[in-house]
Amino acid sequence: MSEFFIQDKQLSSITRTIVKDEKGNSLFLLVGRWGTKGDALSLYKMNGELVASIKQISFTFGTRFEIYKNFEKVGTLQKIFRWPGDFYYIQQLHWTVQGNIYQHQYSIRHFNHLIMKMNKATLFSGDYYVLDVTQDEDAPVCICIAAIMDYWLYNRNKAQKFDYRLTPNC
Repeated sequence: MSEFFIQDKQLSSITRTIVKDEKGNSLFLLVGRWGTKGDALSLYKMNGELVASIKQISFTFGTRFEIYKNFEKVGTLQKIFRWPGDFYYIQQLHWTVQGNIYQHQYSIRHFNHLIMKMNKATLFSGDYYVLDVTQDEDAPVCICIAAIMDYWLYNRNKAQKFDYRLTPNC
């Protein structure tokens, strides 16, 4: 099992994010932007090799994202429901993402097999998302999924603020 660290609040919207290991070594660079259909994020090793990417493909009936690893589509992630907890499904991989998106505490599973667990941690250098990935070869896809979860949290919060302002005062 390997741990990957991403600085808190670095995954939303337009992004350039460094992913580090537990020793503080930079492993990946996540670049791109969110917001409209066709937007994408790309994950590169520090040597410049593209290892994974995400493409936003739909707003109709919920936002969906295609996930690519080494230029090959490996899955399509979509939100299934959010009560009592958040639940997402990645077609083709048959992975589920479940947990508390508000607290950045969730796990990715393939049936009963744990793929990744995410939590938040406070270190001397700041607040981080900590991704515990059971198999290193799954790390690029897991990092991309973490970026999607952060995107949904960010947009859910914007929508709630927007709805709140439209509510008439009683």
